[in-house]
Amino acid sequence: MAHALNHRIPRTPFRLAPLALAAAGLLQGAAAWAQPAAPLPLEPSPMLREDIPEQVRRQLPTFVFGDRVQGRPDLDTTVEGHAELRRGDTVIKADRLEYWQPDDLAKARGNVRINRAGNVFEGPYLELKVDAFEGFFSRPEYRLLRNDAYGQAARVDFLDDQRSVIRDATYTTCQREDYPGWMPAWLLRAGNIRIDQEEEVGYATDALLTFHQVPILPIPQLSFPLSDKRKSGFLPPLVGVDNINGIEYRQPYYWNIAPNRDATFQPTLMSKRGIDLGAEFRYLEARYSGEVQANLMPSDQLRDRARWGYKLRHDSTVPIGLGLGGSTALYLSLNRVSDDDYWRDFSRATGSLTQRLLANDALLQWTNDDGRLYLSARALKWQTLQDVTAPITPPYDQVPQLLARYTRQDLPLGLEGWVETNTTRFQSVSRLTRQPNAQRSYLLGLLERPWQAPGWFVIPRVQLHSTQYSFDAPLVDGSRSADRTLPIFSLDSGLVFERPARYFGRRFLQTLEPRAFYVYTPFRDQSRLPNYDSGFNDFNFATVYTENSFGGHDRIADNNLLTVGATTRLIDPDTGAENAKFSVAQRLRFKDQRVTLPGGTAISERLSDILFGATLNWNPRWMLDTTVQYNPKTRRSERVTLGGRYNPGNYRIVSAAYRLQRGQSEQIDVGWQWPLNDLWGDRGLDLGPGRGQGGGRWYSVGRLNFSLKDRRVVDTVIGLEYDACCWLGRVVLERLQSSTNSSSKRIMFQLEFVGFSRLGSNALGTLRQNIPRYQLLRDRDAVVPPSRFTRYE
Repeated sequence: MAHALNHRIPRTPFRLAPLALAAAGLLQGAAAWAQPAAPLPLEPSPMLREDIPEQVRRQLPTFVFGDRVQGRPDLDTTVEGHAELRRGDTVIKADRLEYWQPDDLAKARGNVRINRAGNVFEGPYLELKVDAFEGFFSRPEYRLLRNDAYGQAARVDFLDDQRSVIRDATYTTCQREDYPGWMPAWLLRAGNIRIDQEEEVGYATDALLTFHQVPILPIPQLSFPLSDKRKSGFLPPLVGVDNINGIEYRQPYYWNIAPNRDATFQPTLMSKRGIDLGAEFRYLEARYSGEVQANLMPSDQLRDRARWGYKLRHDSTVPIGLGLGGSTALYLSLNRVSDDDYWRDFSRATGSLTQRLLANDALLQWTNDDGRLYLSARALKWQTLQDVTAPITPPYDQVPQLLARYTRQDLPLGLEGWVETNTTRFQSVSRLTRQPNAQRSYLLGLLERPWQAPGWFVIPRVQLHSTQYSFDAPLVDGSRSADRTLPIFSLDSGLVFERPARYFGRRFLQTLEPRAFYVYTPFRDQSRLPNYDSGFNDFNFATVYTENSFGGHDRIADNNLLTVGATTRLIDPDTGAENAKFSVAQRLRFKDQRVTLPGGTAISERLSDILFGATLNWNPRWMLDTTVQYNPKTRRSERVTLGGRYNPGNYRIVSAAYRLQRGQSEQIDVGWQWPLNDLWGDRGLDLGPGRGQGGGRWYSVGRLNFSLKDRRVVDTVIGLEYDACCWLGRVVLERLQSSTNSSSKRIMFQLEFVGFSRLGSNALGTLRQNIPRYQLLRDRDAVVPPSRFTRYE
């Protein structure tokens, strides 16, 4: 016969468990007092576990608290006055609580509050199967853990521990502020909101989105994220105004095919041009990865024809299965468009499709297990987009290019070296190329003996370069073949001195690193050889200590010159960080350089221009980097690159660059992101974005590129951002130069409802692409996922 309990237990826990288990627990407790306690084994854990496994959840006990508890063991329990039920991550509080243990059913009345893994619901009445988490809640107010969204509803139906349906609901992430008449800045009202915690997504039907109590978007059906987890569905539409395209409306659809595959479809309606069908597909596997982008305009009213473009990238390791071992890799990069005007008419297309030279490259390579032998096969074809006002000579296609290299670093007497052979087929169908198609093969060998110690190094090196050409058509002199063999001798040496130093009250380890590099290459007449892939190397600190002033293999400079230079560094002795670096270098030529590119002249200057370089990272806020190419004969700089950055804190950065190439270009580039609230003293440094005085913060963002030579602005991106905690607003003006006499202009508006969605143009994407080191006002990747223990009761 069941035994009834009817007594007061002032805030004393009562565990619902079988009587036998309770007795066993008492006996075990008595035994524990009768003998010395064994030490408890402790296991380290980086964090408390967020989830409770199902097999563990079924074994968890149920605890009840209250002012008055009555019930029958293993049948029912009634708790009145400050009633509370706990099981695992579920806590139910109410004025009155009834619990039927056989059905695992709890009924709560009066000031009911339930906390399930951090998701909180409050209201007058609840019926719930605790373990299955099935039931309903009448007229609740709710708050979700993942994005801190909350609202009210006529009823909540709990389908299981991961899914619920909120009926006649409101939804917002705007946190309540304490002043009369407060209303959330944005609010979603819906007939039904289905919350899926497992998929981390919400679904709303018969919805209306209001902004500052003004209805802005009626939505029959939509889905929205509860976190950054990927999900299939329509993305927010993008709307913009463009002087070339007119009014743009883009409706992306995202397809989450699998955890390692997805696709995005982006049909775009342009009022002045028609419909553009765009799509992107991405994949990631253990051995390969890549992406495909494609666009198709069946009828472009701007050019009165169909337009298309695609871009493909694929990287993979390929098991060849021939018993050779080693590793094999395949790389593909394909870029094609429909016509020569594509780069001008689609100036904001992604990737390299906006350039006039589109590379289509396929590379298959193999390296043996010890890394000594490397083989590769490559095909490289170019699509050149011509402009009648500024034609360019297209590069030669290389179909195919075969290469083999063997490297040894353990030769006798401390020698190191490698040998490389290459054969390439160069061909072109353009009328702008004046040279015959050809097959070029070369053999290049290198042998060196490094001597190195902590304070010095000496590296003598000898190379032998032999090249052979076979032409499809005779040259001017009638020959159909040519060859060239050249030895190259060089000696690289340097010293490294160190001393403790103190500047501006700071301790440093200062180095002084003088360096001398000598190279000798005898003259071979190469004036009748075609040029397929050679060009002048840029004169900078990366190339000044190299043997050949030309890139490629069609020209090898005759050299008898000495390069001398020095570098000094200021190093923090505690962290090893390089706070400053200053360098200088110059070439001393002992004879004229007679080998030139076609149409070039010999170099007779004995002293080259002087290179000066400086990099300062004095503290984390300031950075300065500059390189100057100074001509001592004319006493002026031929090339200057000067860049600096000031970054005193989050959302505060100003970067500037000055670039001069004498006689060709002179430009200033400035980019910034800065809170305008700083101007009137509301710095809000410790409050975060959107939480300064007055509740909202204004930010100015932009980038200007100005040509001093032409005295005009080349590219412009200027915008304003407003952060009001639960919503962000952006207005961005963009002007991009597409040719000498034309430019594209557009204005973008965007509203971002934090934790819900974005509406308007893709202003955020433009800012991320153009503003150096732009920082998102809401960077979800930098936010630590919320824990259920933050709302532990």
